Amino acid sequence: MSHVKSGGASRINKNSPGQRLGIKMSGGQKASIGQVIVRQVGLTKRAGKGTKLSRNFTIHAEREGVVTFKTRKVRRFTGHTVRRTEVTVE
Repeated sequence: MSHVKSGGASRINKNSPGQRLGIKMSGGQKASIGQVIVRQVGLTKRAGKGTKLSRNFTIHAEREGVVTFKTRKVRRFTGHTVRRTEVTVE
């Protein structure tokens, strides 16, 4: 028999809950002030007119209106242009 306990068995069972990220309101829905539209990690969707970006990259409605999603070209730091989705409230 072994005289040493198996190492690491109690260290690998950490399981955190999901962060519930994603699009919370679809295009065409009515948004009120301060309502969460998109929860995201990083800047995958851009905040347009009528929206504001919080410190954890969550996009909130800045005014009441209808949510719309548009694609536009954004220039990166390297000079390349890529398509990104812009969230607006009109």
